[in-house]
Amino acid sequence: MKYMGDNTVAVAKGLSRVLACSMLCWLGSAMAVAGAALADGEMSEMQPTMRLISQPQYLNTVRAIFGPQMELNVRFAPLRRMEGMMALGAGQAIVTSGALDSLDRAAHLVAEQVVAPENRQFTIPCQPVATDVRNDACASQFIGSAGRLLYRRALTKTELHSLVELAGGSVGPAGDFYDGLELALVGMLLSPNFLFIQEHLESDPQRPGGWRLDAHSKASRLSLMLWASGPDTELIDAAESGVLHTDAGLQKQVERMLASRRLRDGVRSFFNDFLILEGYDNLTKDETIFPAFNSKVLVDAREQQLQLILDHLIQRDEDYRDLFTTRHTMLTANLAAVYGFPVSARPSEWVPYELAVDDERGGFLTQVGFLAQHAHPGRSSPTRRGKALREIMLCQHVPDAPPNVDFSALEDADGLPTARERLDVHNTDRTCRGCHAITDPIGLGLENFDGAGQFRKTEKGFLIDPAGTLDRVDFETAVELGSAVRDNPALTACLVQRVYTAAIGRPLLDGEEAEVIDPLLDRLDVEGYRWKDVLRAVTLSDAFFGVTLTPELTASTAKLAYQHED
Repeated sequence: MKYMGDNTVAVAKGLSRVLACSMLCWLGSAMAVAGAALADGEMSEMQPTMRLISQPQYLNTVRAIFGPQMELNVRFAPLRRMEGMMALGAGQAIVTSGALDSLDRAAHLVAEQVVAPENRQFTIPCQPVATDVRNDACASQFIGSAGRLLYRRALTKTELHSLVELAGGSVGPAGDFYDGLELALVGMLLSPNFLFIQEHLESDPQRPGGWRLDAHSKASRLSLMLWASGPDTELIDAAESGVLHTDAGLQKQVERMLASRRLRDGVRSFFNDFLILEGYDNLTKDETIFPAFNSKVLVDAREQQLQLILDHLIQRDEDYRDLFTTRHTMLTANLAAVYGFPVSARPSEWVPYELAVDDERGGFLTQVGFLAQHAHPGRSSPTRRGKALREIMLCQHVPDAPPNVDFSALEDADGLPTARERLDVHNTDRTCRGCHAITDPIGLGLENFDGAGQFRKTEKGFLIDPAGTLDRVDFETAVELGSAVRDNPALTACLVQRVYTAAIGRPLLDGEEAEVIDPLLDRLDVEGYRWKDVLRAVTLSDAFFGVTLTPELTASTAKLAYQHED
């Protein structure tokens, strides 16, 4: 805290430790209540969730409240993927001491920026006449308005009073008014009320003896899904007034949010998770073999996947399925060198590029971003690419390689000219044949692209044969593979399932695929799979906010529902 005296810094560090301990106690208590509920009975259908906020949700929320200039140069602890999505793993996050340190650093970095002299006029709604005396009225105004957006609900009287006292107590020889606000903001940013998205239940007046998500939980679920951020003032107002519980009120908010530019943040967050783009954090390419694929290209290759999706789904408002056959792409000057395309652009500038009708590329799978991610550092990999297509795009599990695989045949086949021939030799091993039959006939369709995603017709001087099959649909080229993926029913089923489960924060329960996902697919098969239509179908479905509990759970659920009240 660069504006504080030594004593205040010590107080701030002590506060962080106390808040960290409080967070763990709170989390343990909440989990115990939930565990007791599950021990008493089984959830028959849908259930409320609690999960850790993600790094994109954290940063998007902070920037929405305090301005786009806010920076967060802290990496949160990675979450375990569950059914392909980190959004589901957040519900089982273990908050270690290292994770708490990261959250603590993030809180201090944000708070320092918010109270910095160059930002105060934008981030703080009132300015004290003198900074060396308490000003509880201004502190209360700032804490109340910021806390309402951070906690995704209005602060209780006790919470507001405690934070105002914390801010006021720092005014004196060791610090001033802004030091106090910084301490209070650190407290809010480290509070479980901000860091954990916990849904609460309340009695449903339309169903005597039944339960429903309270309006604030509905608002949070909507905003975290659509914007990857906490709800804004208008959405919280709709929750507090009760109109969010009405069909008309809900539809109005959904349409407003779909029309907002903040929808782009939600797209980025979802597809960053869906496409497992954190894999780029450890991705390397042999620059001797691929000299054009330098560190700048590596950064752009990751971002290219999101830029294409944003352009296709938001800017052009096109069907998700057509992402796999589109002749359109987005490029930087760095990527153009890898593609071999004549593109004039400033450094880091993204420009649209239309592929020729007879180009060997077409669709998302032939983008350098996807091809480079799912390959080896020095060569291509039909197996990795086929596995990625199956598991990411089609939600189909490919078993891991057994521990007793004999790679000697593959090593002996290294002198064979093409990957197809080498894999044919490797797959003579019965322990390998089954899994490779799932992946290789697809991945070989992308063999005209090397490990850096550059087009080639030959390997070691021999013509490459990219023919293959996907679920009994034959193809001869990578472009035809894209068409086969586009028309595969598993593609849309996978997308809708991932969107739905990421939004509610848990995997599907028994029977939900038939009861929830299938009706959504029936509707979207007719309307088309434009991104806003997908989100509209999910958020306005009866199941999205549905809660059904067995009678045995009601007592323990009530504790979980009202534990946050003052």
